[in-house]
Amino acid sequence: MRGTLSAGPNPTSPRQWAHHPIVVAVAAMLAAGVIGLILAAVAGAAPNATMTALWEGMFGSDYAIGASLNVAATLMLVAVGFTIAHRAGLVNVGGEGQICAGGIAATAIGTTLTGTPAAITLPAVLIGAAAAGWLWAAIAAYLRVARGTSEIITTLLLNFVGLALVLLVVHEPALLRQPVTSSETLPQSEQLTAAAHLPLLGIERSPATIALWIAVVAAFGTAILVRRTALGTRLRAVGLNPDAAARLGLPVQRLRFLSLSAAGAFSGLAGGLLVATAPFVLAEGFSSGYGFSGLVVGLLARGSLAAVVAVSLLLGFLVSGGINLQLAANVPASTISVVESLMIVFIAGAAVWTYRRRRAEPSASPPVASVDTAELAGAPR
Repeated sequence: MRGTLSAGPNPTSPRQWAHHPIVVAVAAMLAAGVIGLILAAVAGAAPNATMTALWEGMFGSDYAIGASLNVAATLMLVAVGFTIAHRAGLVNVGGEGQICAGGIAATAIGTTLTGTPAAITLPAVLIGAAAAGWLWAAIAAYLRVARGTSEIITTLLLNFVGLALVLLVVHEPALLRQPVTSSETLPQSEQLTAAAHLPLLGIERSPATIALWIAVVAAFGTAILVRRTALGTRLRAVGLNPDAAARLGLPVQRLRFLSLSAAGAFSGLAGGLLVATAPFVLAEGFSSGYGFSGLVVGLLARGSLAAVVAVSLLLGFLVSGGINLQLAANVPASTISVVESLMIVFIAGAAVWTYRRRRAEPSASPPVASVDTAELAGAPR
């Protein structure tokens, strides 16, 4: 038995390039960047000084480039998880809390496994971080499939719980706080054992680690999963029409649970990478809002894993440049947050514009892609 699903407009048509996720994301960034420059000028920074500080913060040194690549890797993993959940029709806004869960687990393992070779310690740290993120997101996933509770609300609220847990473990000596030797001892964990440190990429005078390659492999592996496998087809069917997918025999609730939990695993892994990178400690605010920035990347990418990689790199450099803006040009740090918010507004506006334009066009029979419904129905029960 074979069924059909609409494949939509031909993505190679010149008319469709204006609606491509990467094109729309870049356009949104440029528009938001222009407004950001205006806001910086209002704050008293000269445009030339603003642009120079931004450029120096992004590309001014090997250190700046390496720091930007590390940020991009973190955002990429959060966005990959967001894309998987979104594929099944769910929205994961809990990246921040899942990063916190992953960071706590990675720190607990990385400060405990002393004397163990790196071939065991580092994988254990990263697997533990991913497992903690998975379990953290599984709370919201269970409430979604068993109780019908909105995953947007539960994942959002779990962010605050995760942030509070980080505060608890780094301030409580019985948990992860480093031994207090004087009044100047910072409320943070001990350093992870050397075997748990992420290897550097080898760029001279650069903090860039293999986190970038881990994130890129995760993105392209996920792209193959969602586009070239039966599981990816089933997730898409659930996202498009869960009722129809259930009539085909798909385990809709199980697929939704797995997709949202997998999103948490990627964000948890991002948290593990953060604490396994210099200064190798868990401290208050270590997540730095990367969960919310990763959400921005996921929204801008609009389901395209290639766009996730590109937008993560762009936004990673933008975040690093924004830090230097505050230091060198006295531009308020909130300016970058405003720019990110404007990106979301612009991408939403572009989506509405695209939808209205398509409705205004004369109706025509779109190309139809054949999907084997027997394969869909063969999903595990």
